[in-house]
Amino acid sequence: MAACGLDFGTSNTTLGLATAGRPSLLPLEGEHRTIPSAIFFRPGHDAVIGRAAISAYVEGEPGRLMRSLKSVLGSSLIEESTPVGRERLRFREVIARYLAAVKARAEAAGGIELDTVVHGRPVHFVDGDEAGDRKAEETLRAIAGEVGFRHVRFQYEPIAAALDYEQSVAHEEIALIADIGGGTSDFSIVRLSPERHRRTERAGDILANDGVRIGGTDFDRRLSLGTVMPLMGLGSPMKRADLLVPNGYFHDLATWSSINRLYDRKVFRELEEVSRDAARPELIDRLRTVVEAERGHALAMAVEAAKIAASDSDDGRIDLDWVERGLAVPVDRRNLAGQTAALSERVAERIGRCLAQAGLAADAIDAIFLTGGSTGLPHVRAALCACVPEARVVDGDTFGSVGVGLAIEAARQFGPVRALARAAAG
Repeated sequence: MAACGLDFGTSNTTLGLATAGRPSLLPLEGEHRTIPSAIFFRPGHDAVIGRAAISAYVEGEPGRLMRSLKSVLGSSLIEESTPVGRERLRFREVIARYLAAVKARAEAAGGIELDTVVHGRPVHFVDGDEAGDRKAEETLRAIAGEVGFRHVRFQYEPIAAALDYEQSVAHEEIALIADIGGGTSDFSIVRLSPERHRRTERAGDILANDGVRIGGTDFDRRLSLGTVMPLMGLGSPMKRADLLVPNGYFHDLATWSSINRLYDRKVFRELEEVSRDAARPELIDRLRTVVEAERGHALAMAVEAAKIAASDSDDGRIDLDWVERGLAVPVDRRNLAGQTAALSERVAERIGRCLAQAGLAADAIDAIFLTGGSTGLPHVRAALCACVPEARVVDGDTFGSVGVGLAIEAARQFGPVRALARAAAG
């Protein structure tokens, strides 16, 4: 029996163990220590997860892909069901299937049975709704029990990232931890030092926590709504004066967790009627092409890839040739920043709230530690760093810092794993 740290993220998942004070992430898919938070149900409910799930979908296998599973926690979707083959599965069952598979892989990789977990969680599952936030944690706790964890505790994800960063801290400092992930942006201000790292009780070192339910998938959504969806009819007129094409279809198609709602014969019929009544039916027909072929996730992947390419090389492109010959959308950094400026501003605003909560001025922050995939967006990074301009900028492991920190927390609360896990030692 052993305790682990589990970072079930909106985009990716990691699971770590600490052995004799040494935290390690276990390989969960081949040699990969991160695994996409995705599951693909083949006919008959045979499921594959991670990269294999995405590959099955991209290669055109029959079945149903689900991504960004964590984003349904704290939303009404968690109690809803989704069609899988001829049956329907509740979203909480989908999450349980995914996490059970991750746990089984970790146990096989480490050669050890895991019965205890420190689960990472955002500062706020739900913005401005304490009851909804508690319900989201309770749901995740119940799911963890269902998949075989007998003891379940939680730690804020930015606090976990701070524990990872603290391993490299040489002297006492006050750090701002910024974890900008796929579904949420979370911040903590923490007092760190080598001596404090050895303590079990750290409540007095945590000066502030805050967060907002904005992450990488929201940037994808905003980019999609601003560049792709107008090409499919968003904002276009109906034949009847003063009416626009209903926008719900476009918002569902641009939102990872809602895409599967569109794969329904009732929706197909509705879109056929919309096309007949639209002033520009050719745009709606593009939308129908995507929805009826159940290629909404392919579209979302193309938008995400263009976002990353624009961030990395200032040269992104959303290729829609499979929708209509020659159709494409160029995306550069300026365009990306323009489409998502309001989101980056809302994320950065949380730093001011954290400073106020801690009773500190910006120049009191010695270092800003960045983790999470969305810290790779140049305008987001610039907005964060501008809030604490004198702080040293430290880049953490983009997808691994939280998982490593949760493994440290698991060892702190329950003791380290006695035998070094075979695969984790590499």
